Amino acid sequence: MIHLRTMLLVGTGLVLGSCGGGGGGGTTTPPTTTPPTTNPPAIAYTVGVYPASSTFASQCAVPRTGVNPDTGRAYTDVAGSLLAEKHFLRSWTNELYLWFNEVSDRDPSSVADVKGYFDLLKTTALTPTGRAKDQFHFTYDTAAYYQLSQSGTSLGYGISWDLVQGTPPRRIVAQFVQAGTQAATLGIGRGAELVSIDGVDVVNNNTQAGVDTINAALFSPASGSSHQLGIRDRAGTTRTLTLNATAVSFSAVPLASVIPTAGGNLGYLLFNDHTVAAEQQLITAVNQLKAGNIQDLVLDLRYNGGGYLAIASELAYMIAGSARTNGRVFERTQFNSKHPTTNPVTGNALDPLPFASTTVFASTTSSLPTLDLGRVYVLTSDDTCSASESIINALRGIGVSVYQIGGTTCGKPYGFYPQDNCGTTYFSIQFRGVNALGFGDYADGFSATRAAADAQANLPGCAASEDYAHDLGDTLEERLRVAIAYRQSGNTLCTGTGLLLQADGPAIAGGLALQAPEEPWRHNRIMGR
Repeated sequence: MIHLRTMLLVGTGLVLGSCGGGGGGGTTTPPTTTPPTTNPPAIAYTVGVYPASSTFASQCAVPRTGVNPDTGRAYTDVAGSLLAEKHFLRSWTNELYLWFNEVSDRDPSSVADVKGYFDLLKTTALTPTGRAKDQFHFTYDTAAYYQLSQSGTSLGYGISWDLVQGTPPRRIVAQFVQAGTQAATLGIGRGAELVSIDGVDVVNNNTQAGVDTINAALFSPASGSSHQLGIRDRAGTTRTLTLNATAVSFSAVPLASVIPTAGGNLGYLLFNDHTVAAEQQLITAVNQLKAGNIQDLVLDLRYNGGGYLAIASELAYMIAGSARTNGRVFERTQFNSKHPTTNPVTGNALDPLPFASTTVFASTTSSLPTLDLGRVYVLTSDDTCSASESIINALRGIGVSVYQIGGTTCGKPYGFYPQDNCGTTYFSIQFRGVNALGFGDYADGFSATRAAADAQANLPGCAASEDYAHDLGDTLEERLRVAIAYRQSGNTLCTGTGLLLQADGPAIAGGLALQAPEEPWRHNRIMGR
């Protein structure tokens, strides 16, 4: 399944620094500046010879003007060319890509499109199970990426959709609806199915015009545009509703609650995004759970594709507490063989990342609250990825008992420093992370059902399916229900088969697929500069 949100991300600037605030904001119109000209040297291609990437940086076919909201200074773009942009990517990849020696050296002039050339700058190797080793190579508009990384703001309807089947007969289901949005006000809830958009049959239409209409309204609506969505709710009632595409801020921590059980109070925490905004939301939620005197925690990461690693470190600390984490390693970072002891991006020594005991992104540093737990139940899916997986791996590395309920995670022990050049931010794997025990080999994901031979990536727990018949946080929702029952059995008994929503039928041969955009905050482990 592919998990997606209806959004076209909007905003300005670059990625926030790793250890503090930054970025623009406000409504002041930046001054217009004229990009300086440059006389770059003639660009020649020689197989196996890689000039420094700085030789070609910011030499843009279309230079930006004005002020970079991340730095508060004018953009460094100068007049250049598409060829210079491609040569930058070639050299930058050779310098920093984790598997640089597995990338074929291609003449930049042989590929007309910059993004098309970047798409080739990755390994083609496979994992032991036959998956592509690098599934996380992509680009995003720099301005849009900055906005998402800071606040999770997006343009859409406030609905996170699950594309259960993208070709006819399609099935698109609301997995989460942000409170306070128009969608929530209209009564659209979890489990609602999308059956039509602007008169087009979403389930069965197999024309290019129909697919184009669905893609435009679902994935890239114009700001303020109105669209007619046919929605069938869990009770089977179908309504046609008019929704306007607006800027929506998705909550990183939509739900925290205390569940009384025979085995003592159980905390439930739904955590969806490792954004800057998540820091304060997690602090508030942990304080709430602490006041509830919980004995164990269910951490719902099923929709959390990752983000800032610093946020993951903070949450892991808040779960485990100071006694378990003091002097311990959250994660060790390993770059390619060219950089065995130094971070090539920051220039700093490769010191291990500790468990963060104080705030990282707040303007004023303060101590983090703790739950001091030695046991946690993690709800997972194939969308549980990267920084979310690092929480699992780090807690296991210091002896916290982690039980997995749900599906196999995405398998991304890798990360990157997003790199802007000429208005496009490039995401290319630069490092892997290992826990305090030196383990980081879970490229095929963490699983509660994996064979014993893969013991380090095999967590105790239960497979459990997605359940759209119940709301998240409802004790009858399948993954939460299974977690509660498993805990009650002394972590020995798995119950139920789940309520996995299936497509209405086999995909039609030659059926046209919807083209969901890459979400930059999904499936990422991000270090800021």
